[in-house]
Amino acid sequence: FCLSTTYFLWNGDFYEQKNGAAMGSPLSPVIANLFMEAFEEEAIRGKGLYVDYTFIIWPHGISSLTVFFDYLNTLHSNIKFTMETEKDGVLPFLDVLVKRTNNNKLAHGVYRKKTHTDRYLNAASHHTLPIKTS
Repeated sequence: FCLSTTYFLWNGDFYEQKNGAAMGSPLSPVIANLFMEAFEEEAIRGKGLYVDYTFIIWPHGISSLTVFFDYLNTLHSNIKFTMETEKDGVLPFLDVLVKRTNNNKLAHGVYRKKTHTDRYLNAASHHTLPIKTS
């Protein structure tokens, strides 16, 4: 019921959301997590491979990685994955720069996107306390 009766007001007009949970609803993260957990289990069960969230250490070669990636993108019409692979022994993941060392082990450092400005939320801003403390 919650997923099929979502309406919202934007720019003075009411709209019906056709698919998914409402943005900002406290229920939405729970539903999204449950859905993605079931989705991940189905994807892995179908191929018998190990996936750790979206960071994958893939020991099966690039060609089978491409096959698995294409398979994931066929499982649900509204979910499309993107993929980045390491280049020159490094791979940015969130705020971490994962590096492959000379002895084939992993090291890490801080990663900053090109758009990073080093600007942070001012404590005197009008944001709510939970937003400021996070």
